[in-house]
Amino acid sequence: MPPIPGSGLAKGLAVTLRTMTRKTVTAQYPDTQPELPPRSRGVIGLFEENCTVCMLCARECPDWCIYIDSHKETSPPAAPGGRERSRNVLDRFAIDFSLCMYCGICIEVCPFDALFWSPEFEYAETDIHELTHERDKLREWMWTVPEPPALDPGAEEPKEIAAARKAADKLAAQRAQEQQEQRNQQDEADEKNRDGKNQADETGGTP
Repeated sequence: MPPIPGSGLAKGLAVTLRTMTRKTVTAQYPDTQPELPPRSRGVIGLFEENCTVCMLCARECPDWCIYIDSHKETSPPAAPGGRERSRNVLDRFAIDFSLCMYCGICIEVCPFDALFWSPEFEYAETDIHELTHERDKLREWMWTVPEPPALDPGAEEPKEIAAARKAADKLAAQRAQEQQEQRNQQDEADEKNRDGKNQADETGGTP
């Protein structure tokens, strides 16, 4: 059956009329900040203390927008006769957000939790060179990283917390054992003193 002439126009006008009668939902940005969903991908923050310069993030980045420079430092042995240890010291960590496609691979592959997503997205620049954030700027973004969501009550305890609690319980048990041994020694000393005093009283002299 051929379409009725003007049916398409009538459908379009009907959509227009329905839209005109609805309340507008335009977000008044920037006067009103948007409510971003959890785990929004805005900008990447760097927690420099956790970075070991393993280069995994730079190698896995599909856009090659992460730049890392470092040097090695040798530290003396911790004990006499030990070996010197060398460690990588971070000199530069920069991300070019004009190239970044916000895939999050760098954050996922970091084995030491040095990179985090921040929901901040207002960092546009008039100069494209300003979109390369050095480590000081990346560190500032860490203050905008939200707290991690609470764990499911039925979820397993994180390994780090479990290990810390186990170490704390072990230390507390050792301290309790030491205190108990000290009390036992004190009780034995008091008992010897009482026995010596009783013996002296019975013999009428000094023990």
